[in-house]
Amino acid sequence: MTQRVLLLPGDGIGPEVVAQAERVVLAVAQLFDLPLSLDTANLGGVAIEAEGVAFPQTTREKALAADAILLGAVGGPRWDGLPASERPERGLLAIRSALDLFANLRPAILFPQLASASSLKAELVAGLDILIVRELTGGIYFGEPRGIAVREDGQREGYNTYRYSEGEIMRIARLAFELAGKREGKLTSVDKANVLEVTQLWREVVTGLGADYPEVALDHMYVDNAAMQLVRAPKQFDVLVTGNIFGDILSDTAAMLTGSIGMLPSASLNEQSKGLYEPVHGSAPDIAGQDRANPLATILSVAMMLRYSLNAAAAARAIEEAVATVLDQGLRTADIVDKGQSAVGTVAMGDAVIAALMSQKENS
Repeated sequence: MTQRVLLLPGDGIGPEVVAQAERVVLAVAQLFDLPLSLDTANLGGVAIEAEGVAFPQTTREKALAADAILLGAVGGPRWDGLPASERPERGLLAIRSALDLFANLRPAILFPQLASASSLKAELVAGLDILIVRELTGGIYFGEPRGIAVREDGQREGYNTYRYSEGEIMRIARLAFELAGKREGKLTSVDKANVLEVTQLWREVVTGLGADYPEVALDHMYVDNAAMQLVRAPKQFDVLVTGNIFGDILSDTAAMLTGSIGMLPSASLNEQSKGLYEPVHGSAPDIAGQDRANPLATILSVAMMLRYSLNAAAAARAIEEAVATVLDQGLRTADIVDKGQSAVGTVAMGDAVIAALMSQKENS
């Protein structure tokens, strides 16, 4: 059966990195005889310009029909003057909600070739392999009521609502337990239960669910301590599970331990394992169109897509091995280049990954 992949190039450097990822998709589809069909649609600023809204109905229909979705990036200063409800980022929130992509998987893996690029000492990060599981469709980013209002004293007041139901907590925690059971068997649940009632409930639900997973060692950590521990001794962690806002912050912190967010993929999944896959980095409009963007995070997002949504684990491993090969060859884009090295461009890095893939096939 042919599986449908929807490409959402988006804004800024998004089209450049997705173009290289698309080449990799086509290459592995040929190498592993994968029946894939590719389509393209608009999301974010490009959708606003072309269709008037950040998440058009045409994109919604294609997204609902797809088996997996690959996104470049959305947003940029061009649209900063729009009301918050009309900005490109609202398109990203909308597609997550429409597809019920409740689970965001953010790996923080340090390729040994890039140990010197980390902001921490090599001995602290060598061998780093963390997975952050972030709840993505609830919490303060979606809670109602929200807004800005004028109080009786004439001052404006902004307000947001932090909500989680037991069911929302249960499904993200269950996924985290299952993933931890397939890794090192250690799960850290991050909350702020000492001051926030919503995370008191979070801790109670996660603790209760832990009885169903006796093979997984569960501990709890306040978010401020978790942030400190990520930069003090990050290898103490295996899998972390947390809510939307804490996961947003901690996953970006963990990303910098690896040297560059240009290396990090992510997956957002629903209960049927349909996923939206995207690099962790943003649209970087300052380097858009200059052939300077690092496509490896998007290419590694393709590997996650093959593994989690398309049932093609062997093809996923081949991509990851190809990325390791090009790093072994000393190829670096500007964000990960060492002093004295020359940086390669976006297209050249894509060429190198595809060449490494083809070499694997020839040597098999």
